[in-house]
Amino acid sequence: MSVTQVLSEFSAGIRLDALPQDVAQRARFLVLDLVGNIVRARHDAESTPPLLSAARALGFAAGNSGVFGDASRYTPAGAAFLNGALAHSLDFDDTHAAGSLHPGAPVIPAALAAGEMAGAKGADVLAAIVAGYEVTCRVALALPAGEHYNRGFHPTATCGVFGAAAAAARVFGLPAADIASALGIALSQSGGSLQFLANGAWTKRFQVGWAAMAGLAAATLAREGFKGAAEALEGKHGFMRAYAPNPTPERALQDLGTVYELMNTAVKPYPSCRYGHAGIDAALLLRAELDLKPEEIESVTYGLSNAGMLLVGLPAEKKANPQNVVDGQFSGPFVLSSALVTGAMGWDSYKLLNDPVIRALLAKVRCEHDPEIEAEFPRNMSGKITLKARGQSFVKKVVVPKGEPDNFLTEAELRAKFAGLAASVLGADRSAGLADAVLAIDGTADIAALMRMAAPMLSARLAGD
Repeated sequence: MSVTQVLSEFSAGIRLDALPQDVAQRARFLVLDLVGNIVRARHDAESTPPLLSAARALGFAAGNSGVFGDASRYTPAGAAFLNGALAHSLDFDDTHAAGSLHPGAPVIPAALAAGEMAGAKGADVLAAIVAGYEVTCRVALALPAGEHYNRGFHPTATCGVFGAAAAAARVFGLPAADIASALGIALSQSGGSLQFLANGAWTKRFQVGWAAMAGLAAATLAREGFKGAAEALEGKHGFMRAYAPNPTPERALQDLGTVYELMNTAVKPYPSCRYGHAGIDAALLLRAELDLKPEEIESVTYGLSNAGMLLVGLPAEKKANPQNVVDGQFSGPFVLSSALVTGAMGWDSYKLLNDPVIRALLAKVRCEHDPEIEAEFPRNMSGKITLKARGQSFVKKVVVPKGEPDNFLTEAELRAKFAGLAASVLGADRSAGLADAVLAIDGTADIAALMRMAAPMLSARLAGD
């Protein structure tokens, strides 16, 4: 059987009650984390107003599907698109280190939109989400992600569309042959470019939302009998061979059903590119240990892998002079400076892009390739800080950043992150109720009931819209 066939069989056959309990629990946590991101981005991300205006102009606001944090109703395609784009708009969503992508943002919105279309039970939606994570991450691993990146692709979108299609198709209850057809249709819609790095463009967010919508569309077409390309993943002109120079298609099937890549997915404690998180952890530790004052810092060197350098370290002159939120999210010097100056790196940190103290420290921070850190990649998004202050040199290496699978957030920490994102939009009580409902998603008889809980109360909406 081909890679496409095996992944389709896996997706068609997945059942929540047959999954290991830790996998099901982690899936609930990942849904909670993503929903918090969507709620806050609906009201705080600078790209949201034009995104919503365009969605309305395209006729997406004419249905009965929900977008978290929004009282309006949308078409299923519009809901998948907006939830997917909003999920990725804060750059605070989950990450898969070895795949160098964010699997939840395309997969979960597609599954939820399909669930509302089908009146699906929460248990089926959650099982479909697990399938979508496995497809997304395993496709990325087979490329591998580094070579895909080197061609300028954004794997969250390019790989995510296949996971979104698999998840939506599983929600619809499609047989394996139809899921394979959905993957073949998704192949025609796989796109995502890293060119957003040139000017802090919002296309990174858009293309992830589009992947969620495209996956839903692929599954819907397959459900209605539309024929997709065979061998979509491993074929001569399939995804793996067309989008990377040296793929290993069999890697996508390694330990399938035994090792769950969902369990290798991390949750971000900071709203910035994951490659900066080890540095933020190290900076916060050094700041606390040394009781550092910004003016005492002579220089900071952040050691990274090549993949990390590409996203948060180069070009050095651009990273040292971020002009907007996206620039800041992908600037190692900015996130480290924020952590060292304020003792925090949160969403409100981007209000300090032009803070004179942070700007002064930015000039003292540089990123460099570190062979020791490269050796940890791709298993870990590690980092090492060498900080000079008070005439001494201090080194702090973080191999496993906070939130990684081996250093995962507790339920209390996840709830705190969710409340920090959602409470200002929904109110504290409604936010807590939504968190409870998401963590009990598999007990929901109709997923639409959960989606209705995500709309803000009028008073909160007027204050935050």
